[in-house]
Amino acid sequence: MTERVVLAYSGGLDTSVCIGWIAEETGAEVIAVAVDVGQGGEDLDVIRKRALACGAVEAEVADAKDEFAEEYCLPAIKANALYMDRYPLVSALSRPAIVKHLVAAARKHGATTVAHGCTGKGNDQVRFEAGISSLAPELKCIAPVRDYAMTRDKAIAFAEDKGLPIATTKKSPYSIDQNVFGRAVETGFLEDIWNAPIEDVYDYTQNPATPREADEVVITFDKGVPVAIDGRPVTVLQAIQQLNERAGAQGVGRIDMVEDRLVGIKSREVYEAPGAIALITAHQELENVTVERELARYKRQVEQRWSELVYDGLWFSPLKRALDGFVEEASEHVSGDIRMTLHGGRATVTGRRSQKSLYDFNLATYDTGDTFDQSMAKGFIEIFGLSSKIAAKRDLAQ
Repeated sequence: MTERVVLAYSGGLDTSVCIGWIAEETGAEVIAVAVDVGQGGEDLDVIRKRALACGAVEAEVADAKDEFAEEYCLPAIKANALYMDRYPLVSALSRPAIVKHLVAAARKHGATTVAHGCTGKGNDQVRFEAGISSLAPELKCIAPVRDYAMTRDKAIAFAEDKGLPIATTKKSPYSIDQNVFGRAVETGFLEDIWNAPIEDVYDYTQNPATPREADEVVITFDKGVPVAIDGRPVTVLQAIQQLNERAGAQGVGRIDMVEDRLVGIKSREVYEAPGAIALITAHQELENVTVERELARYKRQVEQRWSELVYDGLWFSPLKRALDGFVEEASEHVSGDIRMTLHGGRATVTGRRSQKSLYDFNLATYDTGDTFDQSMAKGFIEIFGLSSKIAAKRDLAQ
């Protein structure tokens, strides 16, 4: 029986060439799998037909936008997930979503191997292969660009020689990965970290310096889930899409950073994630109102570790699953409304209200009606500072 390889297929030059390349190098039949996580671009049926025209024996396409939003983006919102305190894990979140479909296709078609188009110096190769091995330890993984030195020049020559129905000349100066949660741009002149990004780098966001009217939005959450915008019910996908449009129009969500890649190098990345940044900003503020102090302090540690695990490709790991349980428990009371002003590249919180609020006006006020018993403060300070006081006496006596 001929071996079968499932290929993560995008419809572009590299993965189109991979179909014939893998067949020639391994003698296997190739099943192409394309997953729509809101990256836009060509129609899924067009991509499916191209895969078949390039030599795939089967081609599957999956509209996974809602699945991606609810099962991958939503946990990141609840975890306030920002790698290195800035990056909302745009690409890292999509990889396990794609992996799940690749593994399902491999089992359906009796494939022994999964292939992807990643290079040998990025994070995504780890995310794909660690994810695949976690869900299906029996599957092998190959990466033609990495394993067979499939350079772009070789890919173009292969496509022209075989007469593949794919454009071989158009080459963006950037490497771009995008989905509904955001957009990542790298390479080209951005590799010189002194060079500032130019406007044509951006697509999801408008120039925040352009004068325009501010946009006020109210986001409603129920147990950490965004359920309405300006009072109108939304799915998680719709919340992200609507805020991509509204926050993006105000230049919110532009990030230019040098980040620590998993493979040990530093890399300059430009991101734009207007919906993600608006939602995480609102969610953080609602937690400030509804989550008890000690739980909130500990959750911030969990958020950092959760973000690192997802960035490093360990979505399906035992620790990540255990932390998911913590985040769910911590989200129990994160319900209410956050009002924000979107303007000049910023999402600024201006109002908060919640039936689950821990903010007590009568305890917080300095005016008449204050119910905080200030007479207890002196004794509290004495006991609270006692251990430090005892240590200070010892140290001063030396």
